[in-house]
Amino acid sequence: MRKSTLKISALGLILSFATVFGQEKTDSLAVKSAINAAAKNEEGVKTVTTSSKEDNNRNVMLNAANNTSPRDVNIGLPSTVGGITILENDLPAVYFFWPELPNKTWRQSVGLEKTGLLKMDQLANTMGDLGFAVNSYSQTGTKDFKLKGKFTTSTFGWLQGDVNVSGPISKNGWTYTVGAFANFDPSTYKLGFTRNVDETKIFRAGVTKYFNDDKGKISIQYKYADSYSITNYAVFQYGPEGKVTELDNFRIGRDSYVVRDGQIKMKDIFSGQTYWANMDGNDSRNTSHNIDIFGNYLLNNGWNFKFSTRAHFATAKSSNIIPLSIFNADAASGYTIASTGQAYTGAVGTQLAMHTPSTPITNIAGRFSLNKQLGNHNVTVGVLEQYYNIDKFTSNRSFFFQTTEPQPQRLIGPTTDADGFYNYNAGGEFHSGTENKLSVYGTDEWKVSDNFNLSYGLHLKNHILDGEYSLTPRTVGFNFTDPSQFNQINQSFYQIGGSLNATYNISKNFGVIANALYTEENRRLESYSQAFEPNTNKIKSPLGALGIFWNTDYIQLISQATYLKKNNNLNRYNLVNPANTTQAQNVTVYYDIQTIGWTTDFVVKPFKGFNLHYLLTLQNPVYKKFNFNAFGTAYDYNDNNVLGVAKVLMEIDPSYTIDKWRFWASFRYFSKQYANLTNALYFAPRWETFGGVSYTVNKNINLGATVINFLNQRGASGTINGAELITDANPYYGKLLTGTYIMPLTGQFSVSFNF
Repeated sequence: MRKSTLKISALGLILSFATVFGQEKTDSLAVKSAINAAAKNEEGVKTVTTSSKEDNNRNVMLNAANNTSPRDVNIGLPSTVGGITILENDLPAVYFFWPELPNKTWRQSVGLEKTGLLKMDQLANTMGDLGFAVNSYSQTGTKDFKLKGKFTTSTFGWLQGDVNVSGPISKNGWTYTVGAFANFDPSTYKLGFTRNVDETKIFRAGVTKYFNDDKGKISIQYKYADSYSITNYAVFQYGPEGKVTELDNFRIGRDSYVVRDGQIKMKDIFSGQTYWANMDGNDSRNTSHNIDIFGNYLLNNGWNFKFSTRAHFATAKSSNIIPLSIFNADAASGYTIASTGQAYTGAVGTQLAMHTPSTPITNIAGRFSLNKQLGNHNVTVGVLEQYYNIDKFTSNRSFFFQTTEPQPQRLIGPTTDADGFYNYNAGGEFHSGTENKLSVYGTDEWKVSDNFNLSYGLHLKNHILDGEYSLTPRTVGFNFTDPSQFNQINQSFYQIGGSLNATYNISKNFGVIANALYTEENRRLESYSQAFEPNTNKIKSPLGALGIFWNTDYIQLISQATYLKKNNNLNRYNLVNPANTTQAQNVTVYYDIQTIGWTTDFVVKPFKGFNLHYLLTLQNPVYKKFNFNAFGTAYDYNDNNVLGVAKVLMEIDPSYTIDKWRFWASFRYFSKQYANLTNALYFAPRWETFGGVSYTVNKNINLGATVINFLNQRGASGTINGAELITDANPYYGKLLTGTYIMPLTGQFSVSFNF
């Protein structure tokens, strides 16, 4: 029983970290349920396994936004574009999330042998990073023939095929694996220029050699990925108490707010030539080639040598449109529809267009570690090397106006050119060069006594930046004209990270837990993209936690309080002038975050076949040292609540299994979420709901059905674009705003097989 107690307490600790600041960012990356092996794994089809260092009791892959990547596990800090960190074979799927988002090269797939959620302390110890990570391992060759696959569709025409074949090549230990993943997702709305919102293809092939006497194995694998995706927003009417009203002519989640022809006009920041870019296809497509060599070998002295190396070569291209504001135009305003020349009156949407042309990216990485059980100590020591090169990254920019309707049309106005665009390259970005991270780390899981366990680790890193940037202001119509406009980047940083985790059993079923975690980081090349010298002071993130646990055969409970602080955060905002919504300004802000929270989490099994997981989080993340100037006005957002983070979170996950059937549901509650930096605008509390049933036909075939948003809520979530400076909500009641949203009622169906 004691062994079970220690396992559950460690799991509870990481659950509380996942949710004490936990806020699912519904406007980032999402995929179907695949990681919750304990409660949501498909009977008869083994798709997920996890190690003792991973948490498999959170449906991280189950998200309310879309079908493309893992749900983001937020820890009270502002959400990033990249979302949760994704590791494959113990190395990051991408070195940095921009411009190559992780979901452009990685998807949950049967081509992965196992997937789990890496704990915060493990990520701090092995990567030196703060947060959580999806940790996945590629399917290697197998000694026996195996065929596994999955086909998924939805009520909106989503088509996803996924298959992997593996088996022996020869009798002396050589095996093979081959897999293919294809995703054609129209999401829940119709674009005016293409069918699919996400189109992704991933192909894998590799060989594995098993060493004699069960000493280990070595695998060589190649992966090719080709992907593009498009982000949609909703138009809604904002009202008192944070409630939004769906428009008669625009359905939230069912209509597209992406310009009808899917084209944006840009000015190349190097040549000064104008060009057109598409939102799909070749102008926004990411391709990558991966060569991985990984495996392990058991040395004669009992140490297990584990290794993973990767050569990653990508070409990133990206087209994005971000809504900024909506204003009304009358007949005297002079707006016409670009495609017809017809005069236009009514709501006009201001849009920011960004395009990154073809950008080569190279990432060479390797991790080498030794692990051994030494008495009461489980010791791991390792080395991690990461080399990254990005060649002349640019983000060309322009602005345009569009009608406010489904599949909007581009407008020509008094301030635009003949095609409807203006302010070319105002705030355009550029950086180029290399980053190199060399780390050494060590961890120890020490069983001090039958009742007392300690786990701790230390991560030491040297981070080098070598590249170029420019301090030349990016004024309207800007492009580089002179080599003297570029400056060199030569920076070297020393960073430290680590954790200490203690578990003490006061009795067989009851105990206390404590945790301390610390990470450091400095700026990356991306911080040099704008025309200013970034603050390179160290970013420090201390975290502390204290709690209790209680376990019986029927209930496993954890309750814990946690404190977290992070200084020197950097964010760039596309601000809209409240006095003139046609004016926009790009502002960079440095600030701190401070948050404290309390989480209670339990799993109860009152009778055979029934399982209930419940989670409650109370938290209060706030901004510190948040000051900036815009449009000639000084703004102070100190002690304002963090954008888009609810103070109260609940998660209720019941499931029931009988014979070959399994029924499950997931309810997530979010209290009021602030939708702009001033906290003047917010979204009313909401529920996100999921439900499903699976049927095991036999040991090889499983059928599944999932319903997303079965309460059919049609509200908005996340943030309100262009509203960062609004201080009084009253004038905005009844006005049209834009923002992100949860998916409308959607049914998904799957067939899985494993032979």
